[in-house]
Amino acid sequence: MIKKIFYALFLVLLISCTNKTSNLQSEDKIRVAVFGGNGASVTCILETMESLKIDVGIQSSVIQSYQIQNGDLDNFDVIIFPGGSGSKELLNLGKSVAAKVKEFAHTKGKGVVGICAGGYLLSKTKGYPSLELASTSVTDRAHYNRGRGLVEFEINEKGAEVFPELKNQSLFLQYYDGPVLIPVGETMEYTELATYKSDIHPDDFAPAGITPGKTFILEEKIGEGNLIIVVGHPESTPGMRWMVPRMARHVAGAELISYNEKWIRPEINDSAIIFDTELKKYEKDNFWKLFENDPQVQIQAMDNLFALRSRPAVRYNVGLLRDDKPEVRKHAAFLLMQTEYTDALKDLHQACIVEKNSTTKEQLQKTIEFLATLK
Repeated sequence: MIKKIFYALFLVLLISCTNKTSNLQSEDKIRVAVFGGNGASVTCILETMESLKIDVGIQSSVIQSYQIQNGDLDNFDVIIFPGGSGSKELLNLGKSVAAKVKEFAHTKGKGVVGICAGGYLLSKTKGYPSLELASTSVTDRAHYNRGRGLVEFEINEKGAEVFPELKNQSLFLQYYDGPVLIPVGETMEYTELATYKSDIHPDDFAPAGITPGKTFILEEKIGEGNLIIVVGHPESTPGMRWMVPRMARHVAGAELISYNEKWIRPEINDSAIIFDTELKKYEKDNFWKLFENDPQVQIQAMDNLFALRSRPAVRYNVGLLRDDKPEVRKHAAFLLMQTEYTDALKDLHQACIVEKNSTTKEQLQKTIEFLATLK
């Protein structure tokens, strides 16, 4: 009898530490390809794929240039070009595959989304090899590596039609050397959805006054197809990751559905954080403190990095699930929930299975439930 009770409890524990994501059928889903060729950042690919999971009506896959050459892109409704290097992404496509991507939008009426480097790739910038799909150009290319951090942007009425959840809000996105976009000609042919508010020039590397008021998000009709560019990184911004599947739906011409309110949290960020030399040093100093033996020093460093909205620090918490101190493991699980890091689910499941500390296990289970439940 005791053995049966123990076995039943074991099953309950195992189930609570098991992935509960839905196994929906793929029929009638919006099919989204994320470009994964050389030049696309591995982290950006991963985080874009993870953000698309928020929408259970989307079926996503990573696509390589040889697959596009083989005609596989015809099986998709949308292609997303993620962050990385726009020119390297173009070189990986090659001229013949680049032509297929243009045909995908222009002639076949499909959707294209560019995120950060994808914006460089899709624009028409003199002297910069690109797909030249959007009627926008990158200005101040001499300072393309102008900085990183959490930057503020402002949505307009047209933008609020696509992202009504962002209306009348203070808005911030992760940013990493994103393009500063202007119209190609004297007249704006694209539709501006949002503009920069932050003046991004840490350490005075770039001139002041370049970014404020410039295009931050745009949409444009491309022949029979549709295009959206965002210069920041919604896929890596907690509270804003849902913008990626929303953009995919919009360029696909699909219904703009709402999502679980736990993903829609623009209010959790309330100020811009631009990494200058001093802040980069502070970030690095806190990184080294993660290796300390004192759990309170580790936890304080974790909190400092979280307060900085340090983009790489989110991934540090995955490794800290395997720290030798239960309070550190518990806090890592808590921060992974706060930062919506769904790619950590496999690590969290395993950590939950082997965890002996009851309060740490409770937090692991809570984080798993939060991240795994989409609707």
